[in-house]
Amino acid sequence: MTGVARKLLEDLLALPEEDRAELASELIASLDGPPDASWEETWLEEIDRRVAAAEQSDDPGEDWLTVRARILGELRSR
Repeated sequence: MTGVARKLLEDLLALPEEDRAELASELIASLDGPPDASWEETWLEEIDRRVAAAEQSDDPGEDWLTVRARILGELRSR
């Protein structure tokens, strides 16, 4: 890291958490290249597909408390 970049990092780390999070998000997005114009439409279609599949299913799936407990257990065992 160059001296200029290190100084910039120090200045950025002094910002409030919300500003740092927004800047980090923008920096990461800048590494992905130009946005895909159909991204939002594709995700909305996928959400609609999953909702329709869930509504047609007789399987209620797991309740949130069960899923949460399993995830927390897995995290604790790491």
